[in-house]
Amino acid sequence: MLLTTDRLLLREFEEGDWEAVLAYQSDQRYPRHDAWRERAEEDARRFVRMFIDWQREEPRRRFQLAIVPRGEGRLIGNCGVRVTSAAAREAEIGYELDPRGWGRGYATEAARAMLAFGFGTLRLHRVTARCLAENVASARVLERLGLRQEGRLREHEWIEGRWRDTLLYAILDREWRLQARPAGVTKPAGAWRKTGALRRRRRGG
Repeated sequence: MLLTTDRLLLREFEEGDWEAVLAYQSDQRYPRHDAWRERAEEDARRFVRMFIDWQREEPRRRFQLAIVPRGEGRLIGNCGVRVTSAAAREAEIGYELDPRGWGRGYATEAARAMLAFGFGTLRLHRVTARCLAENVASARVLERLGLRQEGRLREHEWIEGRWRDTLLYAILDREWRLQARPAGVTKPAGAWRKTGALRRRRRGG
């Protein structure tokens, strides 16, 4: 599976991607939980292996792709949608980016392509997202994409010695359709072939 935007390629993860993942997750600016303050090679390998395992699911319901600037070949993060309820046609979107790429609109561009894939190819009805309340940049990305804040989980996560609030966001298919068609997104190559589970439910079969 491959998605392209004006500036990015979103491709499937490969085994060798662990090195780039370890590099950006080891950056001191990268947000982390207390449980993994220090990132090791095996942590990064396990992280990448998880995404590769998702590629083999039948039917496939989790799509987490590597973000690569076009013409560079350098992995700078990941973005994806994960179906949480086939019956409700609901999924969650998530992304992370190399701190060296912050502030360039890459996260918004990648997430917009994933939303187009989710509402188009996967025929989702609702996509949700979460972010820490203090992560203003991530909240702005979600709001630029048209997601609406639906709630706040108070003291939901224990990170770096204190409790943090989590914000809940969501967007519906009809809200997505009302927005301008995403520019520069091409149809995915080798997209989800096993969408039958969702489509059968829509037809009642």
